[in-house]
Amino acid sequence: MDSNDRAIVSFAMLSHAMVHTYELSIPILMLLWTAEFSISIGFLAVVVSAGYAMFGLGALPSGVLADIYGSRPLIVCCLVGMGASFLVLSVAPSLPILVLGLVCWGIAASIYHPAGLSLISTGVVDRGTAFAYHGMAGNAGIALGPLVTALLLLVVDWRLVTAFLAMPALLVALYALRARFDETAGTRDRRGEADSTDGTPATSPAELWAGSKALFATGFSVVFAIVMLNGLFYRGTLTMLPEILTTFLEPVVGGLQVFDPNSPMADEFEPSRFLYTGLLVVGIGGQYVGGRLTERVATERGLMVVLASLSITALAFIPAARAGIASLVAVSAVLGFLLFMLQPLYQATIARYSPADARGLSYGFTYVGTFGIGALGAAITGIIYETFSVFVMFATLAGFALLAATLSYSLLASSSAGAHSSTAELDSD
Repeated sequence: MDSNDRAIVSFAMLSHAMVHTYELSIPILMLLWTAEFSISIGFLAVVVSAGYAMFGLGALPSGVLADIYGSRPLIVCCLVGMGASFLVLSVAPSLPILVLGLVCWGIAASIYHPAGLSLISTGVVDRGTAFAYHGMAGNAGIALGPLVTALLLLVVDWRLVTAFLAMPALLVALYALRARFDETAGTRDRRGEADSTDGTPATSPAELWAGSKALFATGFSVVFAIVMLNGLFYRGTLTMLPEILTTFLEPVVGGLQVFDPNSPMADEFEPSRFLYTGLLVVGIGGQYVGGRLTERVATERGLMVVLASLSITALAFIPAARAGIASLVAVSAVLGFLLFMLQPLYQATIARYSPADARGLSYGFTYVGTFGIGALGAAITGIIYETFSVFVMFATLAGFALLAATLSYSLLASSSAGAHSSTAELDSD
């Protein structure tokens, strides 16, 4: 990586870690909000879902704005907005103000993924390595954010914790204003490749509609279907795993607790949560391997192989879990590694199937599919788990992954056929 690449990757890694730190700190804070605002956990979950919904739905307009104004100012707005939202949460005197803070956080957080990934895809030359480090930083936030939040809650009031959590994002925003990098260096270096196709950012609803139609008329439509299916798998798996791991671990470890059972944090540190956090940490390695593979193999082939492996792992999860704690830990580690290995692969594939000047729009649609439509995965798996069985639930997840692997194969076959056709035409000349 050159100095420009390193500057962009450092900025993106810090910002990405912030987004997921906040995302996963909210469920822990919910434990205390129920008592503070005299609200049931079920109703509070509905309240919190308003913020998470904006996290997904806001991605598309954020992507459009990133194409028009550039990624840096959008990401600065994201960081300042997330920090300010947590300051609002820290002083919220009533439930409506709490809801306002959560919705504002969701709107601010929705900016990051389309803007950040657009920045990497257009500004970084060594894009595969950048996607790897970027994903690793996100997983660090996912795994360590809840842990840090829970540890702080053991010694200070939740209002002080939320105020403290606001500070890192504001500091990263100040760093962003001082950082120097070229957002278009990667596109210039890749001039002539498929992802450097000229395009024009949409500046009106008519242009947005026309640009969207043109985008979905290409192979991007297949990539969108793949990431949507991955979103269903991702959200469905990560939502239900804590409950499933608890079910399989309780007969083995009994009532082991790290903290006093009367502590409000006791549930957060039960053995199943340790294993769940370990799964997320293993995902850091998956992100790195997936990112490095994007520069070494066709990303379509990488997606096909990883998705097929994920389907097999889902089918094997319950038999392995029933075989003992060692096999449960092993299959959980494989699941976490493969699940997060996918992210840099599909992010790089999106860059290949979208014009550089509409990259923000492309990633905006992508994260509507991943976090918006993909959020249905939690409902689907929850209903199947309650109505049928845990094995049927994992079989459904395996079906999502297998269908996505099939689509990846079709994308690979189409790409290979196009390359073969181009070669034949050159030979005939």
